[in-house]
Amino acid sequence: MTGTDEPAERGRFITIEGPEGSGKTTQAKRLADRLRAAGRPVVLTREPGGTRLGEQLREILLARHGPEPTDPLTDALLFEAARRQLVRHVVRPALERGATVICARYADSTLAYQGFGAGVGLDTLRAIDAAATDRLVPDRTFLLDLPVEEGLARKAPDDVTRFEADHDLAFHRRVRAGFLELATESPDRFVVVDARRPAEEVAGAIADAVDALFERAAR
Repeated sequence: MTGTDEPAERGRFITIEGPEGSGKTTQAKRLADRLRAAGRPVVLTREPGGTRLGEQLREILLARHGPEPTDPLTDALLFEAARRQLVRHVVRPALERGATVICARYADSTLAYQGFGAGVGLDTLRAIDAAATDRLVPDRTFLLDLPVEEGLARKAPDDVTRFEADHDLAFHRRVRAGFLELATESPDRFVVVDARRPAEEVAGAIADAVDALFERAAR
């Protein structure tokens, strides 16, 4: 087999999680730009979204005045439907051709919001997610952590979704605590970053950890 015939090394799957206003979208883009500048192929995406169906489900899930009320389990099922489309049509194909996939939110958000926040059983959510994603787990997850009051205060009025509008501070505190518990349960995958720091410092901390991830993979 010649070098050109050899399959590409599997890419790395990196997710960025955190409570509202923690800077996930900003940091995902910064990381993608940095890796592209270094010559690495990158696919930048988000949840829910990233596919035509995913973006349609995003509008339904985040709209403050949706077609009808939904309960937390219905929300979880819709998020997982969008996730399955993203994994099948975007994430896995990119990983198989050797690209790095950076996704703003993934399965940990469902556990944090619909599980810890809204009370759906974690075992139920994990079973649904395993079926939806065929057990695809990120190589590295960055948790951008900050107090919920500070994060919510960062949100622009036109960027408020029903998850901010319809839930109280207690809900968002449960979500944050849930993220931190998930990070404690999976310390080899999670890197917790203080999102109260300036955006440049947060980006630097993420960059250092990603460099270490690639260095280990190259050994």
